[in-house]
Amino acid sequence: MTAASSGTPAAEAPRTVDFGARMIVVRRGAVALRLHARSLAVTAALAAVTVAISFVALTLGDLLVTPPEVLTALLGGHEGIVTTVVRDWRLPRVIAAAVFGAALGASGAVFQSLTRNPLASPDVIGLEAGSYAGGIAAIILFGGGFVVTATGSLLGGVLTAVAVYALAYRRGILGFRLIIVGIGMNAMLIALGTYLMLRARREVAMAAAVWGAGSLNPVGWPQVLPAVIVIVLALVPLCWLAASQRQLELGDDAARAAGVLVETSRGLLVVCGVVLTAIVTAAAGPIAFISLAAPQIARRLAGAPGIALGPAAALGALLLAASDIVAQHALPVPLPVGVITVVVGGCYLVWILVHEARRRR
Repeated sequence: MTAASSGTPAAEAPRTVDFGARMIVVRRGAVALRLHARSLAVTAALAAVTVAISFVALTLGDLLVTPPEVLTALLGGHEGIVTTVVRDWRLPRVIAAAVFGAALGASGAVFQSLTRNPLASPDVIGLEAGSYAGGIAAIILFGGGFVVTATGSLLGGVLTAVAVYALAYRRGILGFRLIIVGIGMNAMLIALGTYLMLRARREVAMAAAVWGAGSLNPVGWPQVLPAVIVIVLALVPLCWLAASQRQLELGDDAARAAGVLVETSRGLLVVCGVVLTAIVTAAAGPIAFISLAAPQIARRLAGAPGIALGPAAALGALLLAASDIVAQHALPVPLPVGVITVVVGGCYLVWILVHEARRRR
């Protein structure tokens, strides 16, 4: 999605919509908004499937609820056990799965776009491990709680991003160097988190371990509402920076020639990506591989040049919503959703290796 000036006075250029083979151009006055048609269609389709899966999730559980009962509960119908189960117990988890997945998908799209490398996701380059270590430190040192854990996760993610960026910067950022530095930082931060847990009291370490598994089990309205607000506040500037992100994919020199403030735009994109990862980690623990797999799969589905935020966010929401249903209901014993996303990420990495091997033949 990009915006460009048409050079025509606003009074002479009414709002028009042009449908091309691949682009939709919306013009109003001196501003033209270009949207990739297939990306829009893929985003809408993925969002529709996510809504359908989320609705199914509201019917599943120890108390089976029929679709009409779910609709009645959501629309404020009769009070009772069904309404309590749907609106107070299941709905926060369903919303968290979709919104958190979208946040992770968008965050992965930001970092993979900036580095032009499909492996540069927050959980590979150490940002998720930084948020994890910060959250673990907050739980152990200050007793936890959502606000305390969120603050620790955010500080850990920001400090890790600054450290990785500083260590990888050599007259610019190369994707390969950033990944190597990030992998090393990731290993050190995981070791730090393990050390903190081993030094903590048993009950505190157990609480930290449950959070560190990456689970939506403890997520309720007190965690969902502030997390959704922060995620929306981080996604809004990402949409505004979409044009700059697309220019940065072409290289710093090309972006500067197009009038982009390279370091400022890159810094804002990194901050938004870190905030998205940190707030999800604070609320649900580290949920791996969504931010790695969603952008690349979405890029192939959308067929767009570069990595678009919309399809990546929509696919991230779908992957986490579907993974949570599998974790809760498809196995003999319910598991943390992070276990399922690791399996999904492992399958994705195998697919990438096979795809690359076939491409090079």
